[in-house]
Amino acid sequence: ATHSLALRSDGSIAAWGQIYGTPKGHDFIAIACGSNHSLALRSDGSIVSWGWDGHKQVSDTPTGHDFKAVAGGYGHSLALRSNGTIVSWGRDDEGQVSDTPTGNDFVAITAGWAHSLALRSNGTIVAWGKDDEGQVSDTPTGSGFVAVAGGWHHSLALRSDGSIVSWGWDHYGLVADTPTGHDFVAIASGERYSLALRSNGTI
Repeated sequence: ATHSLALRSDGSIAAWGQIYGTPKGHDFIAIACGSNHSLALRSDGSIVSWGWDGHKQVSDTPTGHDFKAVAGGYGHSLALRSNGTIVSWGRDDEGQVSDTPTGNDFVAITAGWAHSLALRSNGTIVAWGKDDEGQVSDTPTGSGFVAVAGGWHHSLALRSDGSIVSWGWDHYGLVADTPTGHDFVAIASGERYSLALRSNGTI
């Protein structure tokens, strides 16, 4: 919401906007922004969190060296372990933590404002957390998905055929204006907008 992060090729992190003491070092391999907190994954599989800690999204960061991905929401965070399981922590008023799915077949995670999504190895999607706009209950069924992205109250997913599906809050055309076609290779979601990258390098 108030800051951005970038990961340099030397493994260090650059931050701008409302900054909360970005960690030093050259061993980072992944980064994630929450609303007012941030997370970074080190090459040894451990997680560092910093910033606003109003819901213990920093102080409850799990320890260990077996993580391979991180994601940040408004007041919650989640991480994917190398064994395919998910751990969540922080704000839990909408089931962001307590409804975290079990299982050891997850390959990707993403966090929206107060909901989260996870992609299973079989190409299906699991969603949990706040559901006031169908961002959980309208999650598409079936397999064939290869990427997911969570926005404020909406979500989107990329299919293996290069097409995009969106659901949830539809103000500003977040769902209705989802582009058609089968040439997309990456997706991202902001608060009230979404982005997609085509195979020809256009956005």
